[in-house]
Amino acid sequence: MGRGDPTHGQWAGLEPLLPQGIKPGRPPVWTRRQLTDGIRWRPRTGAPWRDVPERHGPWDRVHDRFRRWQRDGTWPRIVTHQSVTGPWPRDTTSLPSVTRRPCRWQSATSGCDQPPA
Repeated sequence: MGRGDPTHGQWAGLEPLLPQGIKPGRPPVWTRRQLTDGIRWRPRTGAPWRDVPERHGPWDRVHDRFRRWQRDGTWPRIVTHQSVTGPWPRDTTSLPSVTRRPCRWQSATSGCDQPPA
């Protein structure tokens, strides 16, 4: 468990909020906890997906899990639950963003560099 990763008690509160897999077959190589910690590591550090540490699983698998849970509404459900029960582990800024969009500065013709009126 790395710095910033949830404790066992915090994970016990988070795990029921995550979707269950429905595919039978081989057991997973990477646990849901490892992949979820990798998903949380990325926005906390601001690093690109390809820089997710190997202890969290392959970066493309971590990114795939993030996108799948983003599409099915898992992250808004977690944020809503945490806003009612309290922050996890410290605040919701360590959870992946589901509503914010990055601001991209463009050329002066777009008016982005001018202060708001």
